Amino acid sequence: MTVFFEYLPSFKLTVSDQKGKSISRELKDNDANILLGLQVGQETDASILGLQGKIKITGGSDKSGVAMRGDVAGIPRKRVLLSKGVGLQDVKKGLRKRKLVREHQRKNQRRKHQRKHQRKNQRRKHQRRNQRRKHQRRNQRKKHQRKNRLT
Repeated sequence: MTVFFEYLPSFKLTVSDQKGKSISRELKDNDANILLGLQVGQETDASILGLQGKIKITGGSDKSGVAMRGDVAGIPRKRVLLSKGVGLQDVKKGLRKRKLVREHQRKNQRRKHQRKHQRKNQRRKHQRRNQRRKHQRRNQRKKHQRKNRLT
């Protein structure tokens, strides 16, 4: 029996205008799918939040608080050497630190987690099958040996 769980993304957004007024919204399920694949610095339609105009993605963080940087691409999380900017605070002049940051693109990490567990379950299934076959072969050999001893 195979059971599949569908993990849908959810985002907590804070949208601020130039006057300083901010609105917090939470997007779940199909509404949040619009934000997947967008990068830091890109603009999108604000109608998904019930606002007029466009919104620009200026940053973000994952569920554990790791900051997104616009200049990091590729691996979802990476340790980079920083001297200033997003993900680094209170640094003396000339000091550089290696910090953990996220890539610049919004992705659904749950899908990756789900695939990892599917592969793990497939490995277990194959291991059980191979173990069962091994026991069957051993039992057949024993049966054959007993038969040869009796004759």
